Amino acid sequence: MSHERLEQLATEVIDRVVAVAPGAEAAALVERGALALTRFANSRIHQNVADETLTIRLRVHLDGRTVTSTTGTIGDLATFVAGALESVRVGPLDPGWPGVCPPVPVESRATPPPASTPADRAGVVRAFVDGAGGLETAGYCREVRTDAAFANTAGQAATASSAAAGLDGIARNEGRDGVARLGADDVGGLEGAALGRQAAAKARAATGSRDLPPGRYEVLLEPGAVFDVLRNLAVWAFNGRFVQQQQSFVEVGTAQFDRAVTIVDDPLAAGVRFDSEGTPARRTVLVDHGTSAAVTYDRRTAAEAGAASTGHDVGAGASGPVPLFVGIEGEPNGAAGGAAAELVDASAAPLVPGVERGILVSDFWYTRVLDPKSLSITGLTRNGIWLVERGEIVAPLSNLRFTQAYAAALAPGNVRAIGPFAREIPGSWATARTRAPALHLDSWNFTGGAAG
Repeated sequence: MSHERLEQLATEVIDRVVAVAPGAEAAALVERGALALTRFANSRIHQNVADETLTIRLRVHLDGRTVTSTTGTIGDLATFVAGALESVRVGPLDPGWPGVCPPVPVESRATPPPASTPADRAGVVRAFVDGAGGLETAGYCREVRTDAAFANTAGQAATASSAAAGLDGIARNEGRDGVARLGADDVGGLEGAALGRQAAAKARAATGSRDLPPGRYEVLLEPGAVFDVLRNLAVWAFNGRFVQQQQSFVEVGTAQFDRAVTIVDDPLAAGVRFDSEGTPARRTVLVDHGTSAAVTYDRRTAAEAGAASTGHDVGAGASGPVPLFVGIEGEPNGAAGGAAAELVDASAAPLVPGVERGILVSDFWYTRVLDPKSLSITGLTRNGIWLVERGEIVAPLSNLRFTQAYAAALAPGNVRAIGPFAREIPGSWATARTRAPALHLDSWNFTGGAAG
């Protein structure tokens, strides 16, 4: 479906609202999403699927009431609009309605790279499997593309296109898994062979693991583990709704992080030009050299805070205004040189010599929030962890459980070093993009083995 057709649909929905209910405020977002996914297991592709969806989201405010309606078909827009207007007339009063976005300029739509073919993705998978050097492999290669058009009764209108690709794979050796993953603008930017070699190197180096008693240890978190820290900070800490509800530790203007850390949300770099309310997207510095500098708002939370929307409505209701494109842009301060880049991610390798006695962590999983205020989280390591002593990797370790406040993990004085560059890490929320460097932290709280 062309952008012109998406624009026509958004305009038609608004025109129908105005024709039936001239006094209503309304906003329509029309999105076409396309997912192309190639999965592999036992070193063979076993699934290749493509899925395309159309979503029309209509928000209407009339006589002090607000409703949001969604449809995935365009067969009868008149019935869809009539249903939304019928619902809004019996809906609850909405005294906090902030109004629709006024007409404001939106950056021109960027043209994403050409879509991948099944053969393109199969080539990336082939390179990963070959790079693993005969070890059993599994994972996926995917591409997600979104085209969107927006219109509202105030005259705001905009279109946008974005695309992202990701490769996430493991290699297995004697029951031990090693992981490698990478995100990129398109499938051509995925380094299949290099990622396969890294996953295999981790799997081979993980055999013969030993247990380590619980306690606080230095950690060197590779980008895959830092990804979890950043995503939880994005959802729970910098979300303006949770700040207003006093569920977040963030206090704007306060030095709550190590001075080396700057965290930025940059939707424009990902091709996103506006949010679900039509507010222009912009680069937002959340942490500026250790100082909490901003939180994210949609129109409703901004009105409640007496602020302006930062363009972070994600159309997900109770989740609030979530930054989807976060990354650490801190000051790299690791030592030069270091361990081999295939076992250790290249962002982490220069930091290994600075670890006196600590744990190198490839990956976190099954993380759950225990306390949103301090962002205390429990979870497990997986896909390879090692003991590091006097700047040398000396032994693989059995997986560990941790309970750690992420607010304290990046607190002043706890960040010893940041990797020289950030990697884009794909996650389960396919439209989000996260840029994570390695982090050498002074203290991380491990509470026991993987069994408890």
